[in-house]
Amino acid sequence: MTVRIVGGNLRDLSYIAANLRPEDHAEVDCQLDGWTPATLAAQALHGFAYVAELDGNPEAAFGAGEVRSGLWIAWSWGTRRMRRCVPRITQFFYEALGPDVASRGAHRVEARALADNDLAIRWLNRLGAHERCLLPAYGKNGEHFILFDWTRDTWANVSISKATGTEAAPANTDGAG
Repeated sequence: MTVRIVGGNLRDLSYIAANLRPEDHAEVDCQLDGWTPATLAAQALHGFAYVAELDGNPEAAFGAGEVRSGLWIAWSWGTRRMRRCVPRITQFFYEALGPDVASRGAHRVEARALADNDLAIRWLNRLGAHERCLLPAYGKNGEHFILFDWTRDTWANVSISKATGTEAAPANTDGAG
């Protein structure tokens, strides 16, 4: 199993968006009206966008985009095989994406997770994000979300050894388990 991180492109991002795992499909669907894989992919190209390939196949998309000066939004979504990519994405997050966003003047990076998406919540915690608050009725149908963030001050205290622990590893190829 080889996981490689490459720059995001419309083709790979569209493929991943068309094959979202159920948790990510639910999260995207309750935030965007009338989205398609192509529109989600195009939106992802704002800012930093990356693809994790598993044995040459695009399986996960992730990145961060600037909302306004100093404020960024981190995002990720993937196929059913995304979980196999999580350890490598986590490593890349600390080695490249986080430092790149910081070098662009970010003082706050936010991420939101559907409140019942346990995997996303565990991963954000493992990445050192701080759970700030519940966002009641944030989704278009009243779904609850949780707001996480990293600030310039909290980023310095995140340990990569904590972030790449065994909880980030999947149980099997399709991510079940």
